[in-house]
This record gives sequence, C-alpha cells and structure tokens, in this order.
Amino acid sequence: MSQHLYERGLNIIGVPKTIDNDLFGTDYTIGFQTAVDTATEAIDRLIPTAQSHNRVIITEVMGRDAGWICLHSAIAAGAEVALLPEIPYCIETIINKLQTRFDNGHGFANIVISEGAKPIEGEVVSHQSTEFGYENPVLGGIAEQLAMRIKAQLPLDVRVTVLGHIQRGGTPNSFDRVLGAEYGVLAFELVKQGKFGLIPVHKNGEIKPISLKEATSQYRAIPLEHVLIKTARSMGICLGDT
Repeated sequence: MSQHLYERGLNIIGVPKTIDNDLFGTDYTIGFQTAVDTATEAIDRLIPTAQSHNRVIITEVMGRDAGWICLHSAIAAGAEVALLPEIPYCIETIINKLQTRFDNGHGFANIVISEGAKPIEGEVVSHQSTEFGYENPVLGGIAEQLAMRIKAQLPLDVRVTVLGHIQRGGTPNSFDRVLGAEYGVLAFELVKQGKFGLIPVHKNGEIKPISLKEATSQYRAIPLEHVLIKTARSMGICLGDT
C-alpha cells in the first residue's frame, strides 16, 4: 500500500512494523521480539501442566505464511515439535516423535504450531470472514485438527492453547523499544532531507534505508537453509518433515 501511495505522488516513508517479521529486506520488524517473548512465556507456563499431567500440549501461535514466531519461541522454550507454514508436516513423523516422549503413558510433550501450518496431504485451516473490509480468509483451528489426529493414533491426553491476539498486545520489550527509536530517528532524518519512498531496515546489525519497492518485492518466509532451522534440528526439535 505504501509503495502504491508513493507511486501516486504522496511523500511516504515506511516503518517496518509487524509481529510476523515477514518484511523483506530487514532482519527484524517492530513487535516481533515482544510477540516471541509472549509466546515463549506462555509455553513456559504450560510445561508444568504437561509434566504433571502427562500431557501433550499444543500451542497455536500467529504466522499465516511465515513461521518466525513459532520457530523462535519453540527453540527458546525447548519445545519437542515446531510446525511451520514453510514445512508441510507428516502426521506419522509427529507420532513417532511423541512415542519417544512417553513410556507406558508417562511423559509429556509441547508442540508449537503456526496458524498457517498444514499437513502434507491437507490444506490450511481457515474460514471466510464476512466482516466488511476484512473479507480475507481467517486462519485458526489447525491445532485442534492436529490434536484430533494425534488422539486417533495414540492414547494420550492432548490439550490445545490458542494464543491469538494476546501476541499482538502488551508491554513492548526493550529490544522493540530501541528498534522503534532507531527506525523513528532515521525516518525523521529522511523526511528532513526530503528523501521519500524509503523505509528504515535492520540488516546485519545496521540501521539503513532501502526503497519501499525493494522491501515489498518479495515475501520473507523462513528459508529452509536458515541457521535457526539447522539449530532446531540439532536440538532434536521435530519440524514434522520426513
């Protein structure tokens, strides 16, 4: 939208603000780190229940097409399974992982799943919104679907927690506060200099401007060769692929 307005003659400066962290050209967007903290704390709070009641707990987090929140929070909280939109999952792979976590019904497991995740043979779970101005498909329900599929194959107590819009609110952490200040200062300087059609980004530890056109030229999903994908696998986190 910002690029379209700029092309139509408006003086536009962008600021990367989305908890999904899916804007091309930047390593971090405002709100992402706080959302990860919120999700991580929620998973941490669920672990004692999973342990004491020998349960599988599935936490559904935001992430329509990019699983940054899921991947970061799963690694931070030490989840056993992380299911991302970028990697369609195999239910048998998840079942096999869960079987290693239980002995005669004793054990526990935490699964973190993005709302946009889907099984290899299935589709994203969504429903069509009828709200005026918000006619896009509304995602949600994949965690419940996964829970039913697990219970159909294993005699385990499986519970679901959907964090939803809790991830979008609350008090910003220090990283996001500093990042917002850095973006704001550079945006203000660009306005003073009369340089428009740009957006401040955080790249390799540096705050710099790039064009709105470049920032919106691609979608920033998680590359399958990303270091965090490798980290998760090395930690023994199941990503659901075969």
